[in-house]
Amino acid sequence: MHLARTGHDAVLWGRDPVLVADMRARRANAVYLPGITFPDRLRVTADMVEATNGTEILVSAVPSHGTRGVLRSAAPYVRPGTVVVSATKGLEQDTLYRVSEIIEQELGGVRIGVLSGPSFALEMARELPTAVSIASTDAGVVEIVQEDFRAPSFRLYGTTDVVGVEIGGALKNVIAIAAGVTEGLGLGHNALAGLITRGLAEIARLAFAAGAQRETLAGLTGLGDLVLTCTGSLSRNRHVGVELARGRSLRDILAGMKMVAEGVRTTDAALALGARHGVELPITGQVAELLAGRKDARTALYDLMLRPQRAEVG
Repeated sequence: MHLARTGHDAVLWGRDPVLVADMRARRANAVYLPGITFPDRLRVTADMVEATNGTEILVSAVPSHGTRGVLRSAAPYVRPGTVVVSATKGLEQDTLYRVSEIIEQELGGVRIGVLSGPSFALEMARELPTAVSIASTDAGVVEIVQEDFRAPSFRLYGTTDVVGVEIGGALKNVIAIAAGVTEGLGLGHNALAGLITRGLAEIARLAFAAGAQRETLAGLTGLGDLVLTCTGSLSRNRHVGVELARGRSLRDILAGMKMVAEGVRTTDAALALGARHGVELPITGQVAELLAGRKDARTALYDLMLRPQRAEVG
């Protein structure tokens, strides 16, 4: 919708032909973005050939667990040199690959960028001011995306730190589940502020160990996205945590959600990635215990508070 509004001919592809037909008929996405009309220059299709034909920039916003399969089906139709922009925040569970690595494996010969930052889709659809980062080791990709995606309500900051941007975007969803638990238990603002701050330190440790620049995590795709996801009422992962704190089962919570809460799948992958790099992830570890049903919400949060105290830096 944003790209069509900025004057581009845009095509929205979806895997569910029933939903696609409904969107085409209504000129709206009644399930995910109710009440917002599609721009005239936006076409909707379930046909991968139609979606990719002549495409110069491809934006992949598929949930992390479905990314490889969708890209593999698109591969025969994506031309070498196409700019592929990932807007997915997660890790592949079994391989622990970041999404840009999956893109490189499935669509060899394309130019890759990663779009991430504090950005609820509904607010973007309403054209409310939003600032994000575009990361790529290819300076030309950063320039292209900044130029073609910019708008009065949408600002993009460039960076070469793909690793930092992707790990920040993935792990903030895990911390947001813990933030939801904090809110659901009524533990107060002090607890939430402490959780967000230590969550940021946890993410930064892992990102740095994986090759990222520490300063990236102080920016939009670290601190910015973390604060939004931990405090915003539109946050799906925060919602999961709130409902867990109220005693609902994870299965029931997920069954009642229309959209994907990436943090649920990312938690175990993040722990495995931490183990690979020798990095301790205490908040992520307690979230894993909670999601697996091995601890209740209050026990998991208080076990964090009872950990041995240490110096703040590190």
